[in-house]
Amino acid sequence: MTVETGLLTSQSKLRTSTALLGAIVLALLLAAPFFLYPIFLMSVLCFALFACAFNLLIGYVGLLSFGHATFFGGAAYITAHAVKVWGWEPLSGILLGATGAAILGVFVGFLAIRRQGIYFAMITLALGQMFAFICLQVPFTHGEDGIQGVPRGHLLGLLDLNHPLPMYYVTLAIFLAGFFAIWRIVNSPFGNILKAIRENEKRAVSLGYRVDRYKLGAFVMSAALAGLAGGTKAIVFQFATLTDVQWQMSGEVILMTLLGGIGTLIGPVVGAGLVIALQNYLAASDFPVTVLIGIIFVICVLLFRRGIAGEVMELLKRKAPQ
Repeated sequence: MTVETGLLTSQSKLRTSTALLGAIVLALLLAAPFFLYPIFLMSVLCFALFACAFNLLIGYVGLLSFGHATFFGGAAYITAHAVKVWGWEPLSGILLGATGAAILGVFVGFLAIRRQGIYFAMITLALGQMFAFICLQVPFTHGEDGIQGVPRGHLLGLLDLNHPLPMYYVTLAIFLAGFFAIWRIVNSPFGNILKAIRENEKRAVSLGYRVDRYKLGAFVMSAALAGLAGGTKAIVFQFATLTDVQWQMSGEVILMTLLGGIGTLIGPVVGAGLVIALQNYLAASDFPVTVLIGIIFVICVLLFRRGIAGEVMELLKRKAPQ
């Protein structure tokens, strides 16, 4: 057997294994609401998509944003207002929220991407805090009360989303669509250029790439996907509040991504599932949940530098036959 034949065989086995694993995960997701609380599962899916959108920026471009709650919460407000006040159909409201987040992403990204490292992070944090203050003051957000009682309505006028199962499967479909979009971006020529910028921005500039344009494009895509998650969350929980736009939400999505594994597609999903599970199932306990999450984070930083999913994937690579 030649080297090329062996390489093709290995690639074929890898694709087959990936497809099989994907089919198993999809089957588990379809069956999950019959065994677990649907609202909990929908919360995990919304925040997993949010974390994946954030990971697209930090994991594949190397840009740490401390203001991603702007897009998540901004889209939640837009969706909630469109559905409750304007009477929009829920899917249209979610897409409007994602569009609004993308527009916000153009504005914030244009101001922020000209800086790097801690300066980029601080600019996004400052703009995020500014947006949170605006949300507190403008009338349509209802200040500290937020927009409550958002109707789920009927999807495309046909599917009643007031029942948990239809709402779960719509949320799952939106998550899978967003996850596929991220996978497609990462595994495209555009994604390869983003990785080149992450590894060595000066070299990418020397090769003739308009680095600022690529970074802005990635920022807007990340913002739009975060908005898709925020709009879906507003329909699932039927409210949008200041909590969605404050800096603590940005910190939470950073924590999810770090725990799961930066630069891996599945890592943010694992991190989001872990954090949401701890918040839900330990909320009634006497032990502070935030302290426990902090302890887990410290352990992961010390022992799992690549995050939970990152370390597992690295272990599988080492054990795989060469």
